[in-house]
Amino acid sequence: MADWGRRDALAALGVAGAGLALPGWTQARPLPLVRNFPQKGAMLLQRSRAPLLETPFELFDQGVITPNDRFFVRWHYDDIPLSVDTNAFRLKVDGAVSGRLAFSIADLLKLPRVELTAINQCSGNSRAYFSPRVPGAQWGHGAMGNARWTGVRLKDVLDRAGVKPEAKVVRFAGLDRPPGEAPWFAKSLSVDHARDGEVMIAFAMNGTALPVLNGFPIRLVVPGWYSTYWIKALDHIEVLDAPDDNFWMAKAYQIPATPRASVAPGTKEFPKLPINKMLPRSFITSRGSGPIKAGAPLHLRGIAMGGASGVAAVDLSVDGGAWQKTVLGKDHGKYSFRGWEMTVTQLAPGPHRIAVRATNTSGDTQLPDPIWNPGGYMLNTIETITVQAA
Repeated sequence: MADWGRRDALAALGVAGAGLALPGWTQARPLPLVRNFPQKGAMLLQRSRAPLLETPFELFDQGVITPNDRFFVRWHYDDIPLSVDTNAFRLKVDGAVSGRLAFSIADLLKLPRVELTAINQCSGNSRAYFSPRVPGAQWGHGAMGNARWTGVRLKDVLDRAGVKPEAKVVRFAGLDRPPGEAPWFAKSLSVDHARDGEVMIAFAMNGTALPVLNGFPIRLVVPGWYSTYWIKALDHIEVLDAPDDNFWMAKAYQIPATPRASVAPGTKEFPKLPINKMLPRSFITSRGSGPIKAGAPLHLRGIAMGGASGVAAVDLSVDGGAWQKTVLGKDHGKYSFRGWEMTVTQLAPGPHRIAVRATNTSGDTQLPDPIWNPGGYMLNTIETITVQAA
């Protein structure tokens, strides 16, 4: 696990080279394509400091696993860990535990290893498509990625420390530092969730060490939940005997306590709860809207996610007609993207609207109804393209 020099990394983060978005897909708004962030290839630039880098959407047509060098990046504060001494690094565990512990990287590597393929998706993925528009990073569909994560069970780490019976939640924080009096970025899970055996501390991503901008040297992986909980550069675990009232749990990332987290546009007052499980989504990745040859077969493919459950089915509809089942690709696990494909035949001359929807194994299905909330979170409306046959 090589360290990154802070001066070189800061220079790369200062300003990235300009470029044009790759052809073939229309971004919600034009973004420069940049190539000079540490360990990253061509990425869409939302912001340089703290870095927000979006995966170009056409990359998702190349497979269900997102390469590390094209995996989206989202940090809250400027002061992020760009150089980590892995020999001196310690993961501290304290609070309502039988004994405080400090794990070195070597200590963690001695624990039983687990591997899981899971989607990491920003809460505000696709925010740019909200109508009416809402403030915040105007992500297109590229604030998501899918990787094979290797690490250790959070449960095993907590069990080493001995969680006390009165414990209620487990709070996590990383090496990034807030400016001035700003609140430390920290998120928490219930004790039962933290110890479910699926939440993990990952040290590898797609078979290699985590990229510096994706959480090196270790990060939390909370499968099926939005990435706000996937703390990067994790260095502190605190077990609490009371609910977590820190800003990032009690004030930020709050969603309406309504189906699909949706309220009428402009609504400001509503019952709230912390954002949590992801919703099912599906996309056509092989092409966007545009011209096609009338009467010729149109082969379509894409990806789908079940959210907190596996993908049960992906259906396609043409011009509002009956939903037809697509052929699903390999199942990499319930938290992974799953590919799908289908051939549409004999489209007559003229415009045609093609819609795709996913249904998960819990029975949750994408709906055409628009979603709106003031945070711009959890968009999962049915996606469509329009093709012009001629």
